[in-house]
Amino acid sequence: MRFAGLLYRAITPRYAAEPLSGEGARRFGGRFNAKGMPALYLATHFVTAIHEANQVGSLQPTTLVTYDADIENLFDTRDPAALSRESVDPAVLSADTWRDEMRARGISRSQELAAALASRGFHGLISRSYAKGNAANPDATNIVLWTWPDPPARLRVIDDEGRLDALRSP
Repeated sequence: MRFAGLLYRAITPRYAAEPLSGEGARRFGGRFNAKGMPALYLATHFVTAIHEANQVGSLQPTTLVTYDADIENLFDTRDPAALSRESVDPAVLSADTWRDEMRARGISRSQELAAALASRGFHGLISRSYAKGNAANPDATNIVLWTWPDPPARLRVIDDEGRLDALRSP
């Protein structure tokens, strides 16, 4: 699958100076990346991005970044036939217990799917959002990237005024 258009990411200010690093996800792991695997969690709508970045507790300081994207080789987790070919039950993707699985086993089943897809050359996946506040909205969609090569993918931060430059260390 291919995606072309705008994407959004709500970033913890600590990582906002490097909006293409994937460092936070690498350090802590996420639903679709194990610890040690860099990833960018992007949303197709800015409200979805804010929900994703603030899943626990109240809204915390957040930097919202917009990207111009043209990304190929995405696996579509919204396609039941594609999931079936991977022998993955859709409930694995939506399970709120992925963190518990990661702590107990070292890797969750959704992270295993991501690792298998990445090893086969997928740049990432597209998925509905499972963040609280998005659960009832089937249009709340995320794209998770494990590699963002240029080309065949294009992922450009939109910062024409250089606002992110102020966040970088001198």
